[in-house]
Amino acid sequence: MNLQNPLKRWAVKEGGAYAFLSPYALMFIIFIVAPVLMAALLSFTFFDTIQFPRWIGLKNYIVLLTQDDIFMRYVLPNTIQFAVIVGPGGYALAFILAWMLAQLPRIPRAVFALILYSPSMTSGVAMTVVWQAFFSGDPNGYLNSFLLQLNLIQEPIQWLQSPQYLMPVMIIVTLWSSMGIGFLAMLAGILEINPELYEAASLDGVSSRFQEIFYITIPSMKPQMLFGAVMAIVSTFQAGAIGVTLSGSNPTPQYAGQLIVNHIEDYGFLRYEMGYAAAVSVVLLLMVLFFARVANRLFASED
Repeated sequence: MNLQNPLKRWAVKEGGAYAFLSPYALMFIIFIVAPVLMAALLSFTFFDTIQFPRWIGLKNYIVLLTQDDIFMRYVLPNTIQFAVIVGPGGYALAFILAWMLAQLPRIPRAVFALILYSPSMTSGVAMTVVWQAFFSGDPNGYLNSFLLQLNLIQEPIQWLQSPQYLMPVMIIVTLWSSMGIGFLAMLAGILEINPELYEAASLDGVSSRFQEIFYITIPSMKPQMLFGAVMAIVSTFQAGAIGVTLSGSNPTPQYAGQLIVNHIEDYGFLRYEMGYAAAVSVVLLLMVLFFARVANRLFASED
């Protein structure tokens, strides 16, 4: 009886909260935890989707790091270059634009926020059509036509088929569509800061906008900054379709736009080497977790 009373009290006090959390917890386990665990297990097997998975230990990881020339020479460097530029670049751009919009009156701010956010809601097909027309390699492409009229080039440039230009185009397109939910979170965080903090800071000697941002704005919105950083990291590393859709080929020309996600799709859905694709996905997960941990150290609350 003594054991039942504490259990009953706990059920009355906490049972409702766990009941509300249980649907989310169940979906999280089914669609997040279970797939991650299955991918981790499959990465130690040979699995061609026909035969039952056969345990091979670390062979997939050894092959990936020592024998996969495409991964080591093209995919990994491309992914790192893309992530280093697009991740911090898109994150900084989102913060700067959010801060600028916060200085506007409510109605203009809402209009410009919708304009900046709308590219992230655009479907991949619509985005591809617009940018393929802009970077088209024929003389009628918008960029080529403009440069030819100014006599800056003598013949059309194959922007989407040239290994020299494909990665810069991918970066430009991704930055253009990077003002997503993280951007809105930063804007909301800036608007929630108490204006009296700026007034008090001005009395303490803070005289410039840069000092206000560094000493007041960023420290006051660390949760939103962390959320924006995590979203930027995840969206950057999961990007993969952009190079393939722009160039119209998989693999991309001379693997110039090939990212880790493309490598996973190549082995998983074209070659049906699911065990090897799972090993690549685990490497991608570890990279995301590492950078998310770095972001957490930078912006996590000290409380």
